Amino acid sequence: MSKTPPESSTLLDTLAAEAQRLSMVKSGADTRQVRGCRAVLLVDHGSRRTQANALLDEVAALVKQRLGPESIVEPAHMEIVEPTIAQGFARCVAQGATTVVVHPFMLAPGRHVVEDLPRSVAEAAEAHDGVAFAMAAPIGSHAGVIDAVIERCDAAAQGDEPSER
Repeated sequence: MSKTPPESSTLLDTLAAEAQRLSMVKSGADTRQVRGCRAVLLVDHGSRRTQANALLDEVAALVKQRLGPESIVEPAHMEIVEPTIAQGFARCVAQGATTVVVHPFMLAPGRHVVEDLPRSVAEAAEAHDGVAFAMAAPIGSHAGVIDAVIERCDAAAQGDEPSER
């Protein structure tokens, strides 16, 4: 498979960003520029499968490693298992965060990303006076995702990619 140069902004990314902005306004999110000590709260749906939940822990550890040892990065799940969004948010604040950037570890700006997540994060933030939050767009069609899809497909075609992950 050949790689094509990534576009600076796709229509899907633009729509996802606008949907995220509107949902933040509706939820009461602090949409001002991130300030102070920033934390990253990675949020997925949550699963009954331990392996699926462990993936978010692994991603959080890799993000923290990339950002540096002083960074604050916590995982949280919307449903089914802990840590919950409120617990993850509180862990960020306990480590000194004055702004929590919430990243939905999801592909599309569906109902969870556009409605449920901003509402849950706003509720979690209410317990922490003076702590702001901002929301990142879902992973979507980011160039890195497209590269990963191509890389995984190439590996599968070569017989190098396990079919169950």
